[in-house]
Amino acid sequence: NILKGRDFSRAFPTDSTAVILNEAAVKYMGFEDPIGEIIEAPWGENFTVIGVVEDMVTQSLYESNKQTMFRFDNYGGANLMNIKLNPDVGTVQAIQELDAAFKQFNPNTPLEYSFAEDEYAEKFAFEARVGKLSGIFAGLAIFISCLGLLGLASFVAERRTKEIGIRKVLGASVSMLWQMLSKEFIGLVLLGSALAIPLASYMMQQWLKDYEYRTEISWSLYGYAALGAVLITLLTVSFQTLRAAQNNPIKSLRTE
Repeated sequence: NILKGRDFSRAFPTDSTAVILNEAAVKYMGFEDPIGEIIEAPWGENFTVIGVVEDMVTQSLYESNKQTMFRFDNYGGANLMNIKLNPDVGTVQAIQELDAAFKQFNPNTPLEYSFAEDEYAEKFAFEARVGKLSGIFAGLAIFISCLGLLGLASFVAERRTKEIGIRKVLGASVSMLWQMLSKEFIGLVLLGSALAIPLASYMMQQWLKDYEYRTEISWSLYGYAALGAVLITLLTVSFQTLRAAQNNPIKSLRTE
């Protein structure tokens, strides 16, 4: 995005000696108002600043943006061209037309092309793989934890069968018994969250600090994670606890 000044235009013949700077270059050169400033190149040619663009990630994700100067090549001497395809034309057709035009002007060299979105995605390929693997392993961990919770809930319900029967005889409702059996598991989940959240926060901050441009992690995210863990726990243990609470107390107390 153009922040100050204007973009290049063939309507201005002098743009052959004009440049556009990014924000990092303006800051590095110490320009307060860069529009109209003259920059002398090492080979002796002078360039006039006509615009300033926003900084953008064009190189490494782990470093700040480099000072960049954009020139308007009016002589067609570029080795690399960025071409915007017409969205109303199919990609295959557009490439065929580009190839035909390329062969017309440079028949001895094959057209080599790549898509900007693919090159941009490659910058985040590692992060995308890490995110995908993290999601898979997190899902496996939750599944295994739920199996353990289900087994523990079955064991606790079996061990407290007579206690549940006595409480039902004394007037305890199914919802009261469910709350009694579930609160122990909820306490363990909250304790686990209290131990895991500070560690997770520290590890995430250590990971993000390697990036020059990074997001800030809101504490509400950890709250949602803890709430999700509680809900998953309740869904996992409710089946066993409700079944134990609905059992006929006569069967559990007949041997007493």
